[in-house]
Amino acid sequence: MKNKNYNMELIRTVSFVMVIIIHVTNYFCRAYTEIGRGEYLFSLLLDTASRVSVPCFFMLSGALLLGRSESLRKNGKRLLRFFIVLVFWSIVYYFFNIYYMGTPYDLRDLFYIPTEPHLWYLYAMIPIYLVLPFFQIMCRGMNARMDKAFLLMGSLAAVFMYFSSLLHEEPYYDLPIIGDRVYAFYFFLGYLIHKYREKLKGREPLLLGVFLGSTALNLALTAWKSSAQGEHYERFLEYGCPLVIMAGGAFFAFMILLGGGNIRLKERTKSAVDAWCASSFGIYLIHILFLDTYKKYVDPGQISAWTAVPGLTAGILILSFVCIHFIRKLPFGKYIS
Repeated sequence: MKNKNYNMELIRTVSFVMVIIIHVTNYFCRAYTEIGRGEYLFSLLLDTASRVSVPCFFMLSGALLLGRSESLRKNGKRLLRFFIVLVFWSIVYYFFNIYYMGTPYDLRDLFYIPTEPHLWYLYAMIPIYLVLPFFQIMCRGMNARMDKAFLLMGSLAAVFMYFSSLLHEEPYYDLPIIGDRVYAFYFFLGYLIHKYREKLKGREPLLLGVFLGSTALNLALTAWKSSAQGEHYERFLEYGCPLVIMAGGAFFAFMILLGGGNIRLKERTKSAVDAWCASSFGIYLIHILFLDTYKKYVDPGQISAWTAVPGLTAGILILSFVCIHFIRKLPFGKYIS
């Protein structure tokens, strides 16, 4: 049996925690005029630092799947699983929002708009999985020179698309591979970082510096722009922003190289990480039920962000983990989480 690489598992573990932090802190950041300046900056700091999580999800998938030789049957099973998950949780959130939150939703929009915003991740991954067999063949046929050319093209395209959106311009044609979103680029970026990880060894301080520097600059720019317009500004926090791309790529590479590329954990820690990773996808899917319930009854200004952010994050993590732990014990549980 092949030994599990806990660098990958650690990236998955940290990223899922960060996603919940983003969703919690964003609730307070958007209440810019309702909370104190210190509370806003505290929430924004955690939000900005955690923005690497979503890029890491796509990069992790790319690192694990691209370059492989898999049958269409195996790819089909992976795609079917995502489709089942999407249908099940779309139904759950449809009824949750209609009958509990009182949020209207037209079922005719199901193919285009998620019943709950965080399900966008499934909408983004399914198209990638549809073309994954072709991407795998393409990657196996590329040499180092082509990899560099592709990385350069993808980077320029991602930057171009981001600044086009800032200027409210839309290119007439979608760019090959990149399209009008950056997620496929992250998929390939993760694959390339993992493929050439040996060449990155010894550059851990540089990678950490890029992550911290990009995050700090993004924090400063977002705080400045928000202050200037009197409300929370989110454009610099988008996943297509060059600063987020740099921070995400550097963080992913740093984590890949941690512990010499094969981090060793104590058996008890391994068990905890394994249990978390087994439930992490389900935690992502279910956690909004608890967060939205909090939002329904508690306004951002009622409880200080200094207390609410860590408390709410920890509470949601625990509740979500317990629920998914029991759901996965059901006969069909593993298919929906």
